[in-house]
Amino acid sequence: MSYGWDDGFAESFTPFAGQGVVPGRIVRVDRGRVDAVVPDGDGIRTVLADTALVATSDPMRVPCTGDWAVIDLENGRGGDHVDGVVRALLPRRTAFVRSTSSKRSEGQVLATNIDIIVICVSLADQLDLGRIERFLALAQSGSTGEGAAHRTALSPEGGARPLVVLTKADLAGDAAGLAHLVADAEGAAPGVQVLAVSSATGEGLDVLSAVLAGGTSVLLGQSGAGKSTLANALLGENVQDVRATRDRDGKGRHTTTTRDLLALSWGGVLIDTPGLRGVGMWDAGTGLARTFSDVEALAEECRFHDCAHEAEPGCAVQEAVANGELAVRRLESHRKLLRENQRIVAKTDARLRAEIRRDWKQKQALGRHMMERKRGGGRR
Repeated sequence: MSYGWDDGFAESFTPFAGQGVVPGRIVRVDRGRVDAVVPDGDGIRTVLADTALVATSDPMRVPCTGDWAVIDLENGRGGDHVDGVVRALLPRRTAFVRSTSSKRSEGQVLATNIDIIVICVSLADQLDLGRIERFLALAQSGSTGEGAAHRTALSPEGGARPLVVLTKADLAGDAAGLAHLVADAEGAAPGVQVLAVSSATGEGLDVLSAVLAGGTSVLLGQSGAGKSTLANALLGENVQDVRATRDRDGKGRHTTTTRDLLALSWGGVLIDTPGLRGVGMWDAGTGLARTFSDVEALAEECRFHDCAHEAEPGCAVQEAVANGELAVRRLESHRKLLRENQRIVAKTDARLRAEIRRDWKQKQALGRHMMERKRGGGRR
């Protein structure tokens, strides 16, 4: 039935075969109901299904765009034009997760069963390298296979892989200026492909289309990044509503209000998402190591294995900063995201909270000791 259906998902569906249910891929979620595509003879059709039977208070387990579901079309609840009911969700291979603004430190799943995570960054405004690093850390922090619902999608080893797309390339100036911006983005995304595209002129769209062919991709980025315009350009028709961004700051309104899975005519499917005002870290330790692989490689050369890369003797990271090999901005971004991720993890990990408190007390004691030495020594 396409839409990403393969032998692996077919095997996961085997326990439900013969029970009067069909597999369906969720293309949209809205208030306890989902739109899903299901097989219909040699083709497919879209149905509306109730999710009451899989309702849960766990935000990491709620139905999400991209999920494969077990749908009962024969014994649905009926009424209000509902065609059936979701009986279960098939195991997720990958999921893109961010932390919510909730004080309970919950994760929010934005899309599931993804092959490519497209990080959209507009060139209509100043290039924000820190934002690219933040998205990449989340995009490369996760696992595949069973249990992936509680992780963020990952990487080159078989899960989702990230792709940085610089949109609105026609507003970046001349070719030399555009090349410089691409090089800057590549510096913030080691090992990750960076493409510059323009939905207005068509520049780079053929390359992007080839990269996305056959798989499931998700477009992520802040409001005004040009995601819906890019989706329309890839689809070849105006499916997603688009509103102009403000000229003074390049910002746009949240045109897309739901996460929609759209079929590409040349193969593959695309998930368009609302603009993200904030993207909080969520168990992104693995992704931070991948995103800042250059910093991690330098850290291995430090004299002390627990070097904080501040004022310790024999610090290879600080030496790289001093000789221009590593940008100060990049080191500061690494520190910021590490601290943020540590705070998130600590809220659910008592052992880590204790370690952080112990480390903080040691630093306070060392600080007091150093101040006493500067004042002429402590008490004897």
